[in-house]
Amino acid sequence: MDFLDKAKIRLEHWIEHNEQHQEEYSKFASELAEAGRLEAAKQVEAMVELTAKSSECLKKALQAI
Repeated sequence: MDFLDKAKIRLEHWIEHNEQHQEEYSKFASELAEAGRLEAAKQVEAMVELTAKSSECLKKALQAI
């Protein structure tokens, strides 16, 4: 397997991993909000957005290969 094949696999793994984390973060933010910890929920929601953005960068990198 050459470098680019390995790079594609690595990027696909990172995308999947990010998406799993994004789902967990979102669920946790909802739980924080329900517990009345709105500022904490807001900050975790910001992480959801950042994770989505990083996933988009990884997807663009994968497409560029």
